[in-house]
Amino acid sequence: MARNTLLVLVLLGMVWLAFNVRLPSLEDLRADLDRWGWAAWIVFTALYAVVALTPIPVTIMAVAGGVLFGLIEGSVLSIVGVLIGCWGAYWIARGLGKGTVKKLLGRHAGVVEERLENAGFQAVFMLRLLPGLPYWPVNYGGGAFGVSQRDFVVASGLAAIPGQISLVAIGVFVASPSVVHGIVVGIAWAVVIVMTVWAYRSWKGTAKRPLPGEGRRG
Repeated sequence: MARNTLLVLVLLGMVWLAFNVRLPSLEDLRADLDRWGWAAWIVFTALYAVVALTPIPVTIMAVAGGVLFGLIEGSVLSIVGVLIGCWGAYWIARGLGKGTVKKLLGRHAGVVEERLENAGFQAVFMLRLLPGLPYWPVNYGGGAFGVSQRDFVVASGLAAIPGQISLVAIGVFVASPSVVHGIVVGIAWAVVIVMTVWAYRSWKGTAKRPLPGEGRRG
């Protein structure tokens, strides 16, 4: 009863956030962060982590990181923020339990459970890169379906780096268009595309068989 009640509260909260919370515009973010001074790094990272806990797309936060902080600082803050959010969702799922999370995941439950139950690094890494699958189902699935914290964090970090840098680079280019920034955007997205194609082919090749070393633990 307690878990079902918590599930209802979590679902209501996520639906409310997705439909009623408007992320601030880049101009609003810039003005707000300027008032925070040196603490703007902490504020931005914390805000990013909160967004990453929900189904709200994190794209705007990564692009905003590029506009507000530049390529290096924006990439670091975005990667840290999204990882904190992923890690937080992982532990929320551990507390909710498998049955509750399956209900929470909805249409994503079958795919996520099939690939993540008692799985490890390779499964998390591949799902992070799989086209069309958002971050949040992998976050909650990783916690609910037996992925170790180490495998989850390391795989999430490595898979998130190229994607976050590519989005931050777009923000940098928007804020200050130049040939150098355009080259950075091109390189970052080339890496993302190559890794995405690899993930998709790996997914197709392993869809009907367990991943190497990813069998169930006895």
